[in-house]
Amino acid sequence: MTKTFKIALAAASALALTACGDNSAGGGSREQIKVVGSSTVFPFSKAVSEAFARDTQFASPIIESTGTGGGMKLFCAGVGAETPDIANASRRMKASEFENCQANGVTDIIEVQVGLDGIALASSKGGIMMNLTPKMVYEALAASPYGGEQTTKTWADVDPSLPAEPILVYGPPSTSGTRDALKELILEAGCKTDEATKALKETDEDRYDQVCTEVRSDGAYVDQGEQDNLIVQKIEGNPNAVGIFGYSYLEENLDKVQGLPMNGVDPTYENISSFEYPGARPLFMYVKKAHLDAIPGLKEFLSQWAGMWGKDGPLAKIGLVANPDDAAAAANAAVTEYTTLDGSELK
Repeated sequence: MTKTFKIALAAASALALTACGDNSAGGGSREQIKVVGSSTVFPFSKAVSEAFARDTQFASPIIESTGTGGGMKLFCAGVGAETPDIANASRRMKASEFENCQANGVTDIIEVQVGLDGIALASSKGGIMMNLTPKMVYEALAASPYGGEQTTKTWADVDPSLPAEPILVYGPPSTSGTRDALKELILEAGCKTDEATKALKETDEDRYDQVCTEVRSDGAYVDQGEQDNLIVQKIEGNPNAVGIFGYSYLEENLDKVQGLPMNGVDPTYENISSFEYPGARPLFMYVKKAHLDAIPGLKEFLSQWAGMWGKDGPLAKIGLVANPDDAAAAANAAVTEYTTLDGSELK
């Protein structure tokens, strides 16, 4: 697609959006903000949406939990009233997604880091308890650990310090940002403890990605879909099962489940905030700048987020870990100055 065509596409889409946002144009206005994306960010976005509807004259936004990958596809399909205004994400936008957005006329994207979360491994209250490491988790869940055959059946097969119970882990699907973060923060970290496998990245990156991030499919890891609450239900009903989900779901269900330490560090607010916990990660939302003046209440919705994401704010009470000071300043600037992402730092 030529640069000229992309510019023309963006201009045409912007004109269509403006028409949809103008009642006098005959197309009528979309009165509700549309948000798609991460199941991890969903409960926070829902809370902001409810407060926004209560505190303003605008209609309550439509929030859909599609998973980060699915949300990015919808978000990057184009600009216009038929497309989402915001994509929630439990990992940063990929370079390939940014390029897809650009190709479809979504040329001005505002990136907002809304806070932090942790990839929590948990079991039922009073259930299996293990002090895990990224290396242990990798060896238990990798389809081909260090390029070899996956032979582990029990946690004790992975490490004799662990219980002799069958490995059964309920976790997120491949479309989830939580799964992407699991790969990057836990599985890849464990994989790189082997120097030969670590060196493979320089000689055969595709093979390295396969060896380090592909999850076993023999039933020991169960893809539970985009609904993290279902994972909570599964492990609550089986004391030997382990679940993987965002920290906010652990925080919300501490009467039912318990967090498993990683490298001896518990998944707590303080440990995620300091990044001492290995599974700590930032959470994002991406906003179409072209929609700011065309969709009623979109700017005000961003302001509502900023009023709720502080350390002592309402979102902290449901599990969102507040940004460090520098990231908080950048996030506040993003929702007031509407600076756009240039894509050069994306991977």
